[in-house]
Order: sequence, then C-alpha cells, then structure tokens
Amino acid sequence: MNENPLGYEKISKLLRSFAVPSITATLVSSLYNIVDQVFIGQGVGYLGNAATNVSYPLSTICLAISLLIGIGSASRFSICLGRGDTDQAAKIAGNGVTLMVLAGILYLVLGEVLLTPMLRIFGATTEVMPYAQSYASIILIGMPFLILTNGISNLIRADGSPKYSMICMVAGAVVNTILDPIFIFVFQWGMFGAALATILGQILSFLLAIRYLWAFRTITLEKECFRPDWRDGLHTLSMGISSSVNQIAITIVQVVLNNSLTYYGAMSVYGEDIPLAACGIVMKTNAILLSIIVGISQGVQPIIGFNYGARKYDRVKQAYLLAIRWNFVISAVGFLLFQLFPRPIISIFGSGEELYFDFAVLFMRTFLFMVIVNGVQVLSSSFFTAIGKALKGLLLSLTRQVFFLIPLILILPLWLGIFGVLLAGPIADFIAFVVSVLLVKKEFSILKEQADVVS
Repeated sequence: MNENPLGYEKISKLLRSFAVPSITATLVSSLYNIVDQVFIGQGVGYLGNAATNVSYPLSTICLAISLLIGIGSASRFSICLGRGDTDQAAKIAGNGVTLMVLAGILYLVLGEVLLTPMLRIFGATTEVMPYAQSYASIILIGMPFLILTNGISNLIRADGSPKYSMICMVAGAVVNTILDPIFIFVFQWGMFGAALATILGQILSFLLAIRYLWAFRTITLEKECFRPDWRDGLHTLSMGISSSVNQIAITIVQVVLNNSLTYYGAMSVYGEDIPLAACGIVMKTNAILLSIIVGISQGVQPIIGFNYGARKYDRVKQAYLLAIRWNFVISAVGFLLFQLFPRPIISIFGSGEELYFDFAVLFMRTFLFMVIVNGVQVLSSSFFTAIGKALKGLLLSLTRQVFFLIPLILILPLWLGIFGVLLAGPIADFIAFVVSVLLVKKEFSILKEQADVVS
C-alpha cells in the first residue's frame, strides 16, 4: 500500500476532500469580480458595469500567468511525488515560486504603462473609458499578489492541503466583500473604492499563501530551491501551457466579443453601451459556473497526476469519470437557472432601462444555451495536463475559444447581425464537447493497454 492516500484511498472520498475546497477557492476567486460588479452596478450604474467588463481581460491574463506556472508546477510536483522523488518535487516548487514573482512584477509594469491602449483594445467606448481607467489602474497593483496566491494554491493542493488553499482565497474575498460597500457607498469612492477593496483582499490572501512555503507536508524548501533554473522553468511552463492558453483564449474571446457587440450594437436599437454592459454581467455570471468546473478540474488534478506517476491507470480513469459526473450535475443546475430565471439574476447587478434588460435576457438564454456540456472541454484539458501530455491539453484548450468560437463570432453576424454574436456561443460549446469526447476516448484505450502491461 502506498503511504500517500492519493494512491490507495477511495476515489470518491479523495475527490470530495480535494475538489470541494478547490471549488470553494475558485468560486471565491471569481466572486472578487462579481462582488465589484454588483456594488458598482448599484452605486455607479450600468456604465460602471461596462467598465468592469472591459477591465476583466486584465484579470484573465493574470490568471493565465498564474495557471501557466502554478498548474505546470503542481502537475510536475504530483508526478514526482507519485514516483517518490521528493528532492525534485522541492526544486520544482521553489523554482515555480521564483517564476511567479518575476512574472508578477513584469505584468504590473507593462500593464500600467500600456493601460489606456489596452482598454481601447478591450472595447472601452468614450463614455466607459474614464470609469475603466479609474478601476483598472488600481486593480493592476494587486496582480502580482494574485499571481502568487493562485500559483502557490495549486502547489498547496498538490501537497495534500486543499483546505488551506481554500482558506487563502476565502479570507481575501471576505475582506473584499466587507470593504466594497464601505468604500463605494460610505466613502463615495466609486470605481476607485471597488478596486481598492479588491487589492486589499488579494494582499491578505497572498500573505496566507506565502506562509505555507515553510509548512509543506511532503517536502522541505531550502534556499537553493528558489534559485532560477531556466531549463527546469521551461519544462514547468510546457506542462502549464494548456491551462494558460485556455485563459488567454478567454481573454481574446472577450476582446472580440466586446468589439463585435459594440460594432453590431451600434447598428441595432440597443446602441453601443447596452450590449457591452449586458455582456459583462452574463459572462461574469457564467464565470461562477465555470469556477466550479475549474475547481473540480483542479481538485482532481493531483489525484490523476499522482496515480499516473504511480502507474495506477484504473484509478486515473475512475477519477476522471467521477469528476465528469460532478461536472454534469453542476452544469445542469446552471442551465436551468440561466434559462428559467435570467431577469432576476441580471437584476442583482443593478437597474437599467427596459431595452437593457431585454437584451441581457436574450444574451443569457442564447449564449449560455449549451453550458450543460461546455465544462467537459475544461476538465478534459486538465486531464491531459495532469498525465503529462501537455500538447493534447493545449489542443483542447484551443478548441472552443480559438478554433470555433472566435471564427463564429466574426462570421455569423454577417448574416444575423448582433444575434449572430450570441448564437456563436452554444454552437462552439457543442463542437468542443464532441472533440473532447473523441480525444479522451482514445486516451482511455491507451491507458487500458498500459494497465495490461503493468499487470
């Protein structure tokens, strides 16, 4: 029997113990932006909501960086633990943290220098730009802390402490939620106050995550572990590339979506700003559902990675299939909420004219029609990363966003106008689902062959 419970404990028990804290952490992380959106919508109005929408790509780029390093480090870390190589696991963890620090500083500097042109690219209109600049210039300060927190959280989960990883994220979100109404309504700081509340919460989460570096269960981090090793770093980045590219693709989609909505919105009765504001609400509402799916994916990653490294291929398959079942249940609930209660959900984010609500309801029901299957692509991409097949993970990361969704957003409106933009979402979701099923089915055949050889 393997001393590490990842190798022998019941899969359902492991997934509960790893995925539930991971879901909580990713859900809370997504709530940073959701809470800002709610209070800004109530205190500033729909132009403030539009501003958080065009600023959102800054956060998705930040998450892409943290996943590139964090998932890459955690995947290699788990495989090394499965093989019993704790010295290499320590080196991977230390070098990963060093990469996170360097990446965070570089992103902050570039973001502040290029902020205004970036916001224009992200779709900011003339009316929205002042709100977006006030908000984005502050949240950029918190990005290095966010990169380190999210990156280290993946290592914490891989080390067998998913609950502590959850605590790191929850603590920051609680602070953000408490400070948001105080800064926006009491101090009347508007967009600046919302952004300040966000980064103060992120700093607290960062301090808790950093503390864990001296409390790893399976390794001991020495000073030399943090010395940059660029060859080792490239290996880590190659393992995290699929998860990172998925986030980069989300950013590109957001930019294309924002610009398409303002362009075709100007040709419709809705104008430029209503589609932009509605898009921000619908995408961030969907981000709640996606954060749960990502949480399941991150929770199952160390289970799959460890058992793959230990050549327990039947347990690898069991873990994936159980995670998929969880995925479908959560997605089905999301589908019912989005289809049956769109207006109450949208109303949480503030008031607006009837035309605004008409478009937002249409957007939610149409664009999110296939959410019941779109999480399969996310989980399958993480599956390939966990077993060290980064190229297949990368391919799946690109399917929905780059190969299907962006072309459809650009092509369908040529015939269908702004409705074509909305229809691109469910079509891309379904095609990506089919591709994911085919690739995973083929991989399961390979795992069966490997299991026969081992036995």
